[in-house]
Amino acid sequence: MNEIIDTERLLLRKMAIADAKSLLAIWSDPDVTKFMNIPRFTQVEQALEMIDLLNQLANEHKAIRYSIIEKTSNCIIGSCGFNNLNFENATAEIGYDLAKTHWGKGYATEAIISIINYAFTHFAMSTIVAKVDAANINSIKVLQKLNFILQGYDSTEETLQLYVLTKG
Repeated sequence: MNEIIDTERLLLRKMAIADAKSLLAIWSDPDVTKFMNIPRFTQVEQALEMIDLLNQLANEHKAIRYSIIEKTSNCIIGSCGFNNLNFENATAEIGYDLAKTHWGKGYATEAIISIINYAFTHFAMSTIVAKVDAANINSIKVLQKLNFILQGYDSTEETLQLYVLTKG
């Protein structure tokens, strides 16, 4: 689970403690965190705690989060990964965030395609799930472009829509 995923413009690698300051810059932006399930971060310690938690979940094979690195600048521009890996049922829930300065450039789509392919080929998943706030129109457009199908609303949060992609 420590492999680097290489795309045309991006490198995805398991999040590291050294990424904390770069990720704080993203996770402290209220426009980025508006639809995330975390509060807006204000201190680097919060990013360090999040990275530590995500890496602990990765070590337990329950989740994995990648820092998204733009190849040309070698800068971290966001994160993506699997919020929940369920190997028994061959399902994975994905999540992603991107620095506002990189919105609308196709980076989210490129990163998501790569983790979907990774889940289907390396993890032998058959179903990918994304939970998206109904007001997060840009994220919904990305999922629709990637052929995710709206399945309805999450039973625990009335504003979260469930989108599903099955291996075809």
